Amino acid sequence: MKKIAVLTSGGDSPGMNAAIRAVVRKGIHEGVEVYGVYQGYSGLMDGKLIKLELGSVGDIIHRGGTILYSARSEEFKKDESQHRAINQLKDLGIEGLVVIGGDGSYRGAAKLSEKGFPCVGLPGTIDNDIPGTDYTIGYDTALNTVIKSIDKIRDTATSHDRTFIIEVMGRHAGDIALFSGLAVGAESIIIPEIPYEIQDVVDKLKTGIKRGKKHSIIVLAEGVCSASELAKELMDNYQLETRISVLGHIQRGGTPTCFDRVLASRLGARAVELLIEGKAGRAIGMEKQEIVDYDIVEILKKRDSLPEGVYTLSKELSI
Repeated sequence: MKKIAVLTSGGDSPGMNAAIRAVVRKGIHEGVEVYGVYQGYSGLMDGKLIKLELGSVGDIIHRGGTILYSARSEEFKKDESQHRAINQLKDLGIEGLVVIGGDGSYRGAAKLSEKGFPCVGLPGTIDNDIPGTDYTIGYDTALNTVIKSIDKIRDTATSHDRTFIIEVMGRHAGDIALFSGLAVGAESIIIPEIPYEIQDVVDKLKTGIKRGKKHSIIVLAEGVCSASELAKELMDNYQLETRISVLGHIQRGGTPTCFDRVLASRLGARAVELLIEGKAGRAIGMEKQEIVDYDIVEILKKRDSLPEGVYTLSKELSI
């Protein structure tokens, strides 16, 4: 394999640039030309590709976001659009593609692989919801961003004797809410995977008030409901006043942590190796500190599981 390409798709995550850098430099080290695809699958269909050199990825390992930009594309779901993308790659003599992104990005890579074009997927999402890997690129950085934000909010909560509802990202996965909530000592953690009882939340708040607690923190994953909806329910039905803070896209940005930079570098380099070895249609991850790869179609059939033991522990420690 003499030419490969790399793209980032879907929501950006800290560490994507480190992964791009690893793909480019490992490729050049192995004598392979590497092309960058701008604006994800949308750019791929439109032929927005440029050859990347060593200097193209210099001074980016510490930067959040993605230098290749990203986009979501409904158009790419069409069969003819996928063939169009493959033709764009073949016109440049490109023989393999590295896709960095989440579930939707993996589905695109799987479609191209099924049509005979070699693809390898790297898990780039802050949600940590991709099966076949213990961690996704950007998750650790997002967690630390959330923790730092809640620590600051706690200062205000204590000063004003208030309860705060912190809404974090996670439409279908509660990893960010669960692990950040445990890390900051939240009184209640509400996630999509485990049904919650509003009375449990109320009881914890009232118990804290009775023992003179100066503040309370509720961490809520956005996939359950909005912070404003929960605040309204607590006020209307239980006369409990709260303040809300929606962290939003701040969770996606920022300088990637050491963990995310190293993870992205290891996964990016392995992606190049797999393509050179002729192993396509793979999804790369890290399990128990070892780099692993699985059939990308099989990975998409699985559901990522949340460690319920951690959720139980959070409830035990928040008494």
